[in-house]
Amino acid sequence: MKSLTNEFNLFKSHPRNMRILLMTNLVYAFVLPVIEVFVAAYIMRNSESLAKVVIYQLTVYCGIPITFLINGFLLNRVKLSRLYAFGMLLSGVSMMIMTSLHGLDNTGIAIAGLIMGCSFGFFWASRDFLVIVTTNDANRNYYYGLETFFYTLTYVLVPVCIGWFIEISGNLKWFKNINFAYQLVTVFMIVLTMYSSYIISKGKFDKPVQPKFLYLKFHKIWYEMLGLATLKGLVQGFIVTAPAMLVMKLVGHEGALGTIQSSGAILSAFIMYLIGRNSKPKHRLIIFSFGLILFAFGALFNSLLFDAASVFVFMLCLLLAKPLLDIAYFPIQMKVIDYLSVLENRNQYAYFFNHEIGLFAGRLLGCGLFILLALDVSDVVALKYALPIVGVLQVISIFVAKHILKQIPETEHIPEVDVIPHV
Repeated sequence: MKSLTNEFNLFKSHPRNMRILLMTNLVYAFVLPVIEVFVAAYIMRNSESLAKVVIYQLTVYCGIPITFLINGFLLNRVKLSRLYAFGMLLSGVSMMIMTSLHGLDNTGIAIAGLIMGCSFGFFWASRDFLVIVTTNDANRNYYYGLETFFYTLTYVLVPVCIGWFIEISGNLKWFKNINFAYQLVTVFMIVLTMYSSYIISKGKFDKPVQPKFLYLKFHKIWYEMLGLATLKGLVQGFIVTAPAMLVMKLVGHEGALGTIQSSGAILSAFIMYLIGRNSKPKHRLIIFSFGLILFAFGALFNSLLFDAASVFVFMLCLLLAKPLLDIAYFPIQMKVIDYLSVLENRNQYAYFFNHEIGLFAGRLLGCGLFILLALDVSDVVALKYALPIVGVLQVISIFVAKHILKQIPETEHIPEVDVIPHV
């Protein structure tokens, strides 16, 4: 109890806006596993096409940069908390459209994917800006460690509960159509997004000082950061839907999907919290490198064996690698933006928007590789070889990140008190 009290007091010692943002993300963390895992499973169940899953994911990624652009124009006209809330609510609309389609044709999948992409665009664009105005380089390891703890822990509860709910409701024939179970899950998800929207409305956040955010030329360090974003995007083209595709292909049902997704996640969650709690900015490159190598190992192992056991190993590697990469990558990105926005006297959002273009380029290449292999050879070949290819390529990120950090001067420690002006 004393340890829990100490951790709670540490949480309360951080700025109020940072605490509100973390509480919002805690609630929304129960929604993300549904979006990331079971949408792909729904498409697989109703179409049995891996290519359609990737087409859905590609349209999601097409919608993100569009709404990053729209969000940039709205930042000085609409409250940040409202843009953030709108993004969360829009994800529920996309799920409702997807589960209401009578036939999963490419057009319907593309429309649902674009709406989900718009949801992610408003959500991530607003979230990234909220993080940079409510945190500093000294407390970002803690922020992302705690946030990743939330997200990883919900990957224990949500996939198991929802996966077996769908599985059991189908086996016991609770509903005439198994898709009705997905619709009930969607309704529950919408309720959670409404509650998280209410929490974020309690905060008061800064708007950009300079409204302009569209630029064509940047400092050379930023072009290296764009290269890092492109390499990150390569794997993002798979990391969301690959687990569902592998499990549905090699294991076969949602219950197993939920169980495998949750295996090892409790340990992973507490490891991520401890890393965020105790690590310093100087440790980010080590954490980042370990995450990249772990993901590459899991992808290669799965490719070599390509059976149910190798899927389990890959999922465990992914459960550790993904949060490790998030804990390290986002603070590195924020530190570069902190430095360059002052150096070039620009709106911080300019870098977030441009960064999304780099991510989109990588996602396009990653998804394109999968679709090319799936159409020209087979779904199995695409699933077996695309993951290790992009996983090994992403290891290059270690050297890029190292070179970037060498060029950024160390910042002085900023006291963790609420000194952010409210508007």
